[in-house]
Amino acid sequence: MKKILILGASVYQVPLILAAKRMGLYTIVASIPGEYPGFALADKVYDINTVDKEAILQVALDEKIDGICTTGTDVAVATIGYVCERMGLAGVSESAAVRATDKAVMKECFLEGGVSAADFRKAYTLEEVRIAAQEIGFPVVVKRVDSSGSRGIAIVKEPAGLGDAFADALKKSRKDYVLVEEKLSGVEIGVDGVVQGGKLVFLAPHEKFLYRGARIMIPAGHGFPYRGTQAVQKEIAVQMQRAVDALGLDHCSVNADVFVDGDKVSIIEIGGRTGATCIPELISMYYGFDFYEKILQNALGIRLDFTPVRPGVSCMAKLLMSPVDGRITQIDDRGLEEIRRKGIVAELDYQQGHAVEAMINGTTRIGHVVARADSVEKLDEIVNCVYRCIWVDGKTLEELWRE
Repeated sequence: MKKILILGASVYQVPLILAAKRMGLYTIVASIPGEYPGFALADKVYDINTVDKEAILQVALDEKIDGICTTGTDVAVATIGYVCERMGLAGVSESAAVRATDKAVMKECFLEGGVSAADFRKAYTLEEVRIAAQEIGFPVVVKRVDSSGSRGIAIVKEPAGLGDAFADALKKSRKDYVLVEEKLSGVEIGVDGVVQGGKLVFLAPHEKFLYRGARIMIPAGHGFPYRGTQAVQKEIAVQMQRAVDALGLDHCSVNADVFVDGDKVSIIEIGGRTGATCIPELISMYYGFDFYEKILQNALGIRLDFTPVRPGVSCMAKLLMSPVDGRITQIDDRGLEEIRRKGIVAELDYQQGHAVEAMINGTTRIGHVVARADSVEKLDEIVNCVYRCIWVDGKTLEELWRE
């Protein structure tokens, strides 16, 4: 029986763990201790921080693993590269992983590789942030360079907001610098793909739905298919391959944030792993194959076939979130079951009595909805039906979102 080491045990790794079990793989999960659902599903668990490269490598060697992977998080990608290089496993290289998990280094590689991207500056101090913003021009985006899920990112429209944005970007960062970036115009989309032999063998652009606040934009969901023109889709493929080449990514999934302005395509950032926010579920639904199984096969060095099993049918997903801090006081299980009988995936991360946080980034989700829908309006109708089944501190989430 082949062994796969999966880094992380959160809701984003659970479907990967389940896919590994379906494939008959011996499933080892490594993660920091916590209330993570993946622990109960694995054949073996190690309580190790996924950024501890040496400790993870020792586990990999002791267990004689055949592959290592993750999904939905950037944190573990550098460790995957470290292990793959030292054990000769299929996967991203350590140097490419470093380039793909430090946004400042990534942008420098984009510049050298001729990738269409936003103007940027690397800044160590608040004064350098102020100078960078002045040179680039407001509004600017101030970013933590080593995070995902929209954490430590702020849109700043005037000089007075730079101090808070700089402090927030450095908070919990393992680096002593931030990225100051041009705020691009246009429409933001997501692009996922798979690289084998240095070439993109699968590419899946998709619509992106955002929660837009005064200083933040949080990914709320995605939709297939992407309806851009043929010229734009061709340019997306060109720029994505340039980004892959610039970072040296290989034998991995990729997930990118992309801006489209007319016929111009700009890569904001690209990671060496599959995206979160139900992207693998949507790819599976749209193309008819199990994308989680493809991720695992890639990690095992298996040559992949991405021939669609059936013609794509429009599908969309959205995260369920709360606008307030509180506690789940009631769940209408019968109502949720009625929704699911219609072929809609409506999953909750927590049970009645569990505390929830007000939405601040992609990690404060409380569940998700995946459905066949051809418009955001139809998707939002479904989401509202689900929100009517969940009470936080005595009010339904639909009521709370309307207040």
